[in-house]
Amino acid sequence: MQVNIALLTVTDTRTIDNDKSGAILVKKIKEQNHNLIDRKIVKDEKEEIKKILLNWLKKDNLDVIITTGGTGLTGRDITPEAISEIKDKEIPGFGELFRELSYKTIGTSAMQSRACAVLAKGKYIFALPGSSGGVTDAWEGILKYQLDINHKPCNFVELFPRLKEK
Repeated sequence: MQVNIALLTVTDTRTIDNDKSGAILVKKIKEQNHNLIDRKIVKDEKEEIKKILLNWLKKDNLDVIITTGGTGLTGRDITPEAISEIKDKEIPGFGELFRELSYKTIGTSAMQSRACAVLAKGKYIFALPGSSGGVTDAWEGILKYQLDINHKPCNFVELFPRLKEK
């Protein structure tokens, strides 16, 4: 099953031409035969991030939003806060598992990542770090499997029809 994905890079410094993490995700999305519906770059500004996410959440042809960047500890890192303001439910296991995987690669520095995931308006939003290693760890260790309908015992995709249940 193809998953429809939108990709948002949150950065004050990069453009589409030099967005390494975004380029890695575009490649990995295509390798899994998913559809990249939209891709944007936005500055580390909470209201701008929320505006793009809220517009995407209105799209019927979108299943998943992935953000890269803005999950660190500096003053400009604001992605988790922006996502928190529009979420319906948190998926705490995503961040926990990401940091566990990241620990194997970068050691105790993994605790500096605030990578997270939420459900909003029946869609998944995954906030990944802006580093190429971070997005690779997240995709190869988690998203590649959870966005595959064939992954057992369960996966995010099989829940799509039930995410909007009341």
